[in-house]
Amino acid sequence: MISRTLGPLLAILLLANAASIAHAQPAPEPRAAWGMGLHALAIGGAPALPADFTHFPYANPDAPKGGTLRLAAIGTFDSFHPYIARGIAAAGNGLLAATLTTSSRDEPFTQYPYVARSFDVPEDRSHVVFHLDPSARFSDGEPVTADDVIFTFDALVKQGSPTYAKYYEGVSGVTKLSAHAVRFDFRERGNPELPVIAGQLPVLPRHWWQGRDFGSPTLDVPPGCGPYRVRESRTGYSVEYERVGDWWGAALPVNRGRYNFDRIRYDYYRDRTVSAEAFRGGEFDYQMENSAKAWAQDYRGPAIDAGLIRCETIAHERPAGMQGLVFNTRRLQFADRRVREALTLAFDFEWTNRTLFYSQYTRCDSYFSNSAFASREVPSGAELALLEPWRGSLAPEVFGEPCVAPTGDGSGRIRERLRRALALLTEAGWRLEDGVLRDAQGRPFVFEMLLRSPSMERVVLPYAKNLATLGIRMEVSMADASRYVRRTRSFDFDMIVSVMRQSDSPGNEQRFMWTAAAADTPGSRNLAGVKSPVVDDLVEHIIAARDRQSLVAAVRALDRVLLWEHYAVPGWYCPVDRVAYWDRFGMLERHPSRGVDIFSWWYDEGRAKRIAEAGFGAEATL
Repeated sequence: MISRTLGPLLAILLLANAASIAHAQPAPEPRAAWGMGLHALAIGGAPALPADFTHFPYANPDAPKGGTLRLAAIGTFDSFHPYIARGIAAAGNGLLAATLTTSSRDEPFTQYPYVARSFDVPEDRSHVVFHLDPSARFSDGEPVTADDVIFTFDALVKQGSPTYAKYYEGVSGVTKLSAHAVRFDFRERGNPELPVIAGQLPVLPRHWWQGRDFGSPTLDVPPGCGPYRVRESRTGYSVEYERVGDWWGAALPVNRGRYNFDRIRYDYYRDRTVSAEAFRGGEFDYQMENSAKAWAQDYRGPAIDAGLIRCETIAHERPAGMQGLVFNTRRLQFADRRVREALTLAFDFEWTNRTLFYSQYTRCDSYFSNSAFASREVPSGAELALLEPWRGSLAPEVFGEPCVAPTGDGSGRIRERLRRALALLTEAGWRLEDGVLRDAQGRPFVFEMLLRSPSMERVVLPYAKNLATLGIRMEVSMADASRYVRRTRSFDFDMIVSVMRQSDSPGNEQRFMWTAAAADTPGSRNLAGVKSPVVDDLVEHIIAARDRQSLVAAVRALDRVLLWEHYAVPGWYCPVDRVAYWDRFGMLERHPSRGVDIFSWWYDEGRAKRIAEAGFGAEATL
């Protein structure tokens, strides 16, 4: 199952980013979890919230409405159509939308009613029926009907981003039962994930799209059935949303105490260095800091000393996936596994973490880091049974201990590792001549590191220096947001720094991340260009898993293969969210387990007045 931090749709629908949840072993699923008139769809175990729950535990149902939340976005935008692979959608576009179901940020395995007020699922899970809320309306006043749901599904699968065709591959058809009831039939029986996947469908306005090209970007704003509509926008500069005053969904338990701001505004900045200055200047309110250096050095001054800017580290419990330096194996110089392993040896994480990251990060040890799905120990049982048929196609190491990234003492002295790297390169047919590594035809080993953030340059330049010791020249290129998106969508890069995020329950989305078909699909998340029948087979076993144990075995087998193939130089993740905000807001002390939900905050007039009286208004500085 794609988490709401994954994929074009779900990354937009939730703007905020579960190890204890992921490590937990759900209890055997009770029969009562499936049937008629359900109030929740749960993949494993019973829903945590009862049928009569009134609000999410981290939301304040009495929160006042009002005020403006000012946020920042990087780069530019040229579309209000986030569901296709063309164009760059405006930040916050997901505020316009609503899905059939939605999840609590405490409970990633469960979906609760949203546009659909209840669900029917037979015991064999061959289909799901969604009963739509008759009060659901688009922001132009038109009712939400089964026709809109069917239109949305067909448009996304046939004309939307390739992500959707893959994600909804298990749906064989969608049928209108009545004006407010729609049925999704599945290609297989017994898969508890498919009803949940169907419930994550956004509902788009059929009447608005008639006569328009769904496959093209547009700056025309379609009405949505979500909590906000666009108030005004300046292409590439800013977009401001206003809360729909008579929004049909405001009193739903999943929304009560959330979406409290009258307006939410995004201003665009060239890069994060500029946006950081703007934050310190009081130009926007909230920032999640991704730079360890900035967090250690930049958050100080009178506004912070006075408590007008608050800086907090908030622990989260969500899978980290893999952030790393990703090889594009479509490029000839990275086609050999030994070459990729050699270049992995040249990256000194311990020195980087100590010197550049102020020891704030943890090394990614898996493509499913910080979760129960990370491979461990020697494969055995069900995991070994999945790998054994492919023994002749896999490196012998796959059947031993898990692949562990090379480690150092933080001193920066990795001479022995560089010797091993050179030996691997020599074995792969490269030779070092006069300080230059050349292939059999005499061509030098040169490649481009494509970046989109200047802050990452200081991380990769020491790596380039280590590679130069091996005779390899790494050329660093910086691309603006539009160019970077175009190049990565078309796989026009040698190496990039990327985060390969994972959900709490891996499923269909793995096809779009690792399979041979995805490697040839522009816009897919198979950035590394993985083409392996072993990987394809393991992905299908993940999707077909019928219980938690078989899912864990299949994912760990996949993780093991990916790690030993060295498709990326393992990077780092942070087990906390680093957030800074001007203290204009109220919030509950209890945060959701998956991190901050800023849409459960509210504007506090008293706190805002305190900032103004202290002389820190729009002109405020640190």
